[in-house]
Amino acid sequence: MSGEQLIREIGRSGVKASAVGLGTWAIGGWMWGGTDEAQSIAAIQASLDAGVTLIDTAPAYGLGRSEEIVGKALAGRRDKAVIATKCGLVWHTQKGRHFFDQDGKPVHRYLGRDAIIHEVEQSLRRLGTDYIDLYITHWQDPTTPIAETVAALEELKKAGKIRAIGASNVSRAELEQYIATGALDAIQERFSMIDREIEADLLPLTVPNGVATLSYSSLALGLLSGTIGPDRVFAGDDQRKDNPRFSVANRQKAGDFSEAIRTVAERHDASIAQVVIAWTLAQPGVTFALCGARSPTQALDNARAGTLRLTQEDLAVINNAITAKLANMDG
Repeated sequence: MSGEQLIREIGRSGVKASAVGLGTWAIGGWMWGGTDEAQSIAAIQASLDAGVTLIDTAPAYGLGRSEEIVGKALAGRRDKAVIATKCGLVWHTQKGRHFFDQDGKPVHRYLGRDAIIHEVEQSLRRLGTDYIDLYITHWQDPTTPIAETVAALEELKKAGKIRAIGASNVSRAELEQYIATGALDAIQERFSMIDREIEADLLPLTVPNGVATLSYSSLALGLLSGTIGPDRVFAGDDQRKDNPRFSVANRQKAGDFSEAIRTVAERHDASIAQVVIAWTLAQPGVTFALCGARSPTQALDNARAGTLRLTQEDLAVINNAITAKLANMDG
């Protein structure tokens, strides 16, 4: 792999970032079996050193813990990073709709102006910055009109507190409403080799309207990384422990897939995970791929995917392997 880090624009915002982004859900610890702050900070800094500028976080990742760790990691290096964080999952109010409890606190989906104005200040404080590059509505709130939500985000943009506007976990109808405002720069959605629903319902809207797409769970929570074998044991509150997607049979299928694309990986002196991430970035309409890492080693492995350029021949081999090995993965 000899290419430079792939850089792309977030919609029409003028904000550019590395196509491979660091996702920090796991760094928050919640649903991932805890966190090691020193290792997490080192992972973020290693990402920056390797040319990964896009750092994605959210208040809900550990009730502010992930944002705080990102803030510590970026101290003195804020200008090297493009920070994406989110709003709309709140625990300071019970407006909106109850979504889940975390650490004994009820978390609600709420995107009213009052909450957004409150949330952005909390995120800025935790992140140790005075602006957020991409501010994303984390989960949609059926109790608040999207027009009201977008008006609040445009207010923040005008004030210089955010630079671009995004939405996550949207339906097609919700995406249509966001696009109609003319303010949407990006969406963030689950997308991987085994989670491709957005190809049919969302990407046909984003591409012609200049809206970027950030894929999350690009490695399917690690299932497609080539490192989770049938004998792996998930402990504590790790969400994969009781997830049928991570059945022994499915992990065996993922292993068979890894073997089927190993020739591609070897041709590029790449890991299986790097090939999967590069494939993700080669899909029409997918602009950025967010990849989690909790150690410098993982961070550097993900970063190298941004320098990998797959050929049409490579993509054909991979697509054939997806069809042959990854079909009918329940969960």
